[in-house]
Amino acid sequence: MIPADIIANKRNGQELNKNDLSKFIKAYLSNNITDAQMAALLMAIYFNGMTDQELLTLVKEMINSGKSINFDKSKNYIADKHSTGGIGDKTSIILAPVLAAAGLKIPMIAGRGLEYTGGTIDKLEAIPDINISPPINVFKKWVNKIGCAIISQSPEICPADNKIYTLRNETATVPSIPIICSSIMSKKIAEGISGLVMDIKVGNGAFMKTKEQALSLSKLMKKIAIYFDLKIDIVFSNMDQPLGRYAGLGCEVKEAIECLKGNGPDDLMRITSELSSYLLIQSGKAENKKQALSIFYNIIKSGEGMIFFENMVQAQNGNLNQFKNHVKHQYEKSIFCNKDGVINYMDTEKIGWSLVELGCGYKNSFDILDYTAGIEFLAKNGDKVIKGQPIYRVFNSDLNKLNNGTRILKNTFRIGENYSKTKLFV
Repeated sequence: MIPADIIANKRNGQELNKNDLSKFIKAYLSNNITDAQMAALLMAIYFNGMTDQELLTLVKEMINSGKSINFDKSKNYIADKHSTGGIGDKTSIILAPVLAAAGLKIPMIAGRGLEYTGGTIDKLEAIPDINISPPINVFKKWVNKIGCAIISQSPEICPADNKIYTLRNETATVPSIPIICSSIMSKKIAEGISGLVMDIKVGNGAFMKTKEQALSLSKLMKKIAIYFDLKIDIVFSNMDQPLGRYAGLGCEVKEAIECLKGNGPDDLMRITSELSSYLLIQSGKAENKKQALSIFYNIIKSGEGMIFFENMVQAQNGNLNQFKNHVKHQYEKSIFCNKDGVINYMDTEKIGWSLVELGCGYKNSFDILDYTAGIEFLAKNGDKVIKGQPIYRVFNSDLNKLNNGTRILKNTFRIGENYSKTKLFV
């Protein structure tokens, strides 16, 4: 195998031989292919895509590079949810304990932030001492005992994807549709689940900017799901503005807790309940959407979802008693509007980059996150505002980063006379 030859073939739009692609991935994992060579292949894939055979080969190599979990002895339905990434998306933190309370098992392997989008693992690590990197046998024990657990990508599961995942974030190849697809699906298949619900974000704050891109991704995911005999439902949700009232790290966990207590914002609760309903129907716990939504909201109302969340965090050694003090910020600023009108546009991607600047995301792999950092959205699309009204409250514990982040944020919303309401589900 000559790495440069394989890269050149993909650069020129040729289909890669199955054996060549397999050898390339194996060689990268064993450090016989450099980061520069893998980055070149990723960029070639970004521009030229992958054939179905190439995609299935890549998924298989990612799965076979590590261990897979087996829940054959469980009588419960094993399922998971995944989002393609957005701003303020903390649905996983709410969904996992609620569905565990409903009798499903949710073994969730989640990701860190990619480019301008937040990662569930980065948010959960705002909880002091939480263990998001257990051995696989411990993870499985947590899921069997509690009903759910959320951990990071493991050296034991899909290590090939784990290594490529970090490189994608450093080389501007995150939006590649086949790479997104293979990364998500390999981990989900390795989890040993029977069913999956996908939340494909669409809009200016998502990697899929258009419905056409989102449909292309969904088709590839369905092909992989069929090949591996995995039930899948796909939801397309709007990411033309942040989800919920907060985006950041610790503040998103706080908002997820408020949702579990029944105090969540409407958009966040609607998307979480919608995603949950598909898995409740898949599992046979509900016969239809109405029944599924009733189960979801009854679990929220009863407090069971919050109890399962607390049990999950405790099992993972997290300390919720110290959480609030741990995420208290030192500095904050507000950003105000300069005229009367209606907010009719939010540059959600730019808001995401401002969060990276505040300390919520990675510019480099060695960056240290600021769990106190985030943004509160005091007004969003469609809200009437008056001159001098605060639109954002921005906070963190690094004054220089706060000033840099607020400079980016100042030009992330527009005020006009009218707003054409967009649907939450695309």
